[in-house]
Amino acid sequence: MAALDADEAVAGVGAGTMGAGIAQVAAAAGHRTFLIGTRAHPGAAARDRIAASLAALVEKGRLAADARAAILERIVPVEELADIAPAKLVIESVREDLALKQRVTREVEAVVAPDAILATNTSSLPVAAIARGLARPERFCGLHFFVPAPMMPLVEVVSAPATAPAIAAAGFDTMVAWRKTPVHARATPGFIVNRVARPFYGEALRLIGEGAADAATIDAVMREGGGFRMGPCEVMDLIGHDVNLATTTEIWAALFHDPRFAPSPVQRGLLDAGRLGRKTGHGFYDYANGGAKPPPAAAPPIAWDPATRVGGGGALVDALVERARARGLGVAPGSGDGLEIAGHRFALTDGRPASLRGDVSGVFDLCLDYAAATRIAFAIADVARPGAAEAAAGFFGALGLAASRIDDAPGLIVMRTLAMLANVALDAAKEGVASEADIDLAMTRGVAYPLGPIAWAGRVGVRRLLATLDNVRATTGEERYRAGPALRRRAAREGHS
Repeated sequence: MAALDADEAVAGVGAGTMGAGIAQVAAAAGHRTFLIGTRAHPGAAARDRIAASLAALVEKGRLAADARAAILERIVPVEELADIAPAKLVIESVREDLALKQRVTREVEAVVAPDAILATNTSSLPVAAIARGLARPERFCGLHFFVPAPMMPLVEVVSAPATAPAIAAAGFDTMVAWRKTPVHARATPGFIVNRVARPFYGEALRLIGEGAADAATIDAVMREGGGFRMGPCEVMDLIGHDVNLATTTEIWAALFHDPRFAPSPVQRGLLDAGRLGRKTGHGFYDYANGGAKPPPAAAPPIAWDPATRVGGGGALVDALVERARARGLGVAPGSGDGLEIAGHRFALTDGRPASLRGDVSGVFDLCLDYAAATRIAFAIADVARPGAAEAAAGFFGALGLAASRIDDAPGLIVMRTLAMLANVALDAAKEGVASEADIDLAMTRGVAYPLGPIAWAGRVGVRRLLATLDNVRATTGEERYRAGPALRRRAAREGHS
């Protein structure tokens, strides 16, 4: 079964933000698109919103006026479900309520042709449960778009146990024709993105709860050191803490309370205070009255004596040493993943707090690219000799890096988050949620990660990430940080390669 022909009609059931966005995408791909909404979100009002957003694109020179007119002509608001009968593909995007989605889907099946494809845009509800009660569940699948649908490239094509392979293939090919980036996913809790992304938010919340760093510092380190487009606290404020917590709770419950996915009391506290993020004017940050974000923690600039020699070595930190050499700092050979700075030894974090190691003055965090990073996090051991913090701040500052000193938390920020992301991603691949390639593609195209977590794990070294998780788990005593069998097996293979 190939992609839907452009001359075949599509229908959207639900005309809120997501429903309107999907209708716009379908109409832009050449389909006559029926759009039916509710009293709160009628189809005609959704078409008006689409018209306004397309007009803005025309004003910016990103869309021709005649193309705008053609898209709008293809969008047909209707008020009766029977009016969508000609549609060969129907995508429901009503609110995330299982009973409502089940009822709507059954009603849609009753009015369209037997060969029509039915799809749900649910982000977290079980696709198989929505299909329960359908006469033809084999023609039902998930087509999970991301907000805003016209702009975000990723679509998760989700197969429930009853979904016919030909239907999933048709959905995939249709999304390609619509100029989207589709990935196949099995109907498991959270599909790909919402499942694999949980540690991106969860570790930030844990670090805040531990008092390791504040939101502004975590966000800055993840952006400027980890290479993410936005920090996790900024993203949670944008999504809304009510939505993010609900998604986390649903996935955690569906996975039988796996501690790796547990919700955070920090986020619950934001909800209790009514601080839902941008939509209420306050979340981690104050958006009301022109409130400015607090600055991230940064060690004060310290003059660096260029005659001070620095020793360092190790596959990951060689870029730091080369950066020092390029800036004219004295560099001497070193060994291991660490740095000798003015008589103080610093190591790339392996998940153990510096204070529990006994062989270092401090630890520093992973960066996506040490040659290009603009910020790095570091921590100092409680028993470090005087001057250790100043030595680290002076050296990193001389490299042009903003140095954020945080509490001596196990795994620091980027390394700990990546270890958790890779652990969850590899488990998802092993369980058949999606292929490793599709998981990485989903995370880069769906939520703009700088690298897919599995590819990034390969660059850093899976054995290193396994050691990080094992050490964080030993330090905290929490099963949250248990390494899954997929990570352990990959690390074993890496050790024998």
